[in-house]
Amino acid sequence: MKLSAWGNYPVIEGQINYPSSYAEISQRLADGFKGISQGMARSYGDSALAASVLSTNRLDHFINFDEETGVLHCQSGITLDKILLVFIPKGWMLPVVPGTKMISVGGAIASDVHGKNHHCKGTFSQYVTEITIILASGEITTCSPTDKEDLFKATCGGMGLTGIVCDVKIQLQKATSAYFQLTKFKSQNLEETFSLIEENIDIPYSAAWLDSLASGPGFGRAVVEVSQPLDDGDLSPHTPPPLSLPINLPSLSMNKYTMQMLCFLYYQLANPSLEKTQRAHYSSIFNVLDAIQHWNRAYGKQGFVQYQFVLPKEAGIEGFGKVLKAISDSGKASFVSVLKLCGASNENYLSFPTEGYSLALDFQMEPSVFAFLDRLDDIVMDYNGRVYLTKDARLSEGNFKRMYPEWETFAEIREKYGATGVFESSQSLRIRL
Repeated sequence: MKLSAWGNYPVIEGQINYPSSYAEISQRLADGFKGISQGMARSYGDSALAASVLSTNRLDHFINFDEETGVLHCQSGITLDKILLVFIPKGWMLPVVPGTKMISVGGAIASDVHGKNHHCKGTFSQYVTEITIILASGEITTCSPTDKEDLFKATCGGMGLTGIVCDVKIQLQKATSAYFQLTKFKSQNLEETFSLIEENIDIPYSAAWLDSLASGPGFGRAVVEVSQPLDDGDLSPHTPPPLSLPINLPSLSMNKYTMQMLCFLYYQLANPSLEKTQRAHYSSIFNVLDAIQHWNRAYGKQGFVQYQFVLPKEAGIEGFGKVLKAISDSGKASFVSVLKLCGASNENYLSFPTEGYSLALDFQMEPSVFAFLDRLDDIVMDYNGRVYLTKDARLSEGNFKRMYPEWETFAEIREKYGATGVFESSQSLRIRL
């Protein structure tokens, strides 16, 4: 059968199995399984694709919740969507929610996802207190920040390459409302974009939609949003998305001129005043694109690639300016251009965020896009940055190993726990990890 992830590129031949018990997974490993586990297939590229895939979709049960401590014990196939639906009304919130809630807990750990509050809360794994994982031998074991620490740090952000995560204990945080105070600003250029984010650094959630196609005096202009939770006692969970894209749009619909028009309109139709504060539900703060089911179909049948990278703060305007100029010079276009502030990195070997700024860009798949992204890689590496593996579909082995200097330690831990040659994805084979 044909397999692909959220970007609809690449498309490979493979088979998916749906085990419903830990014993069944162990038996498949004993029978010689070689491949990767997969949750909701919401990574963008090929990190959860292989000729053989074990889906965790049937491992989707809550196991226990401690109402005193807020520790949730659940299976890895549970989605963040389901956790929020169940626990927001009870007054509990996930400390970290990425750009989509339609991912599994196992996927959140494999990608060590982050949200708009990384600068003050870090990544998802920093709230994971214990992981139950099935190793290549079929053995079921646990790891945590204090027990089998090496396995824990390799599994969090390890793209599913250490074993199959079965269940997880997560520390939730108290919530006094499902709503946030949202403030929007319009910056006039790249320098002002960075200034607005830095001026609001004490506000827990921040992000900016960047007009990647603006030039001249408006180069780097953005709509900057900062938000903080309210305390009004309204614990209404989110509702199903009101819109859906039923079919793939024609490829020509997302051309440079369409993108320029969308970018222009989004910026111009944002609040005309310098500042506007409003009450907003958490779903519109964390998960804007979840409002449209299957929005990935907008890029057509050939799909798209997302390029998300992080640069240290000292790269600043110069580094991001070079990336934006390269986009402008290339004739490529990205409507989804999200800039986020990142805090200090954690100790996981392959976790993506480092202190600085990350920028996520979507590019429609077409013949020249890989050569263009190779040029962006060069700029990113010149400033000691890195690309997010969860979004990647084309990074070279050499560039990966330069961006992630702890890859050798990660490989040694894979070898120690017998994962080498058993757990592998199209991505891991490409970058020879």
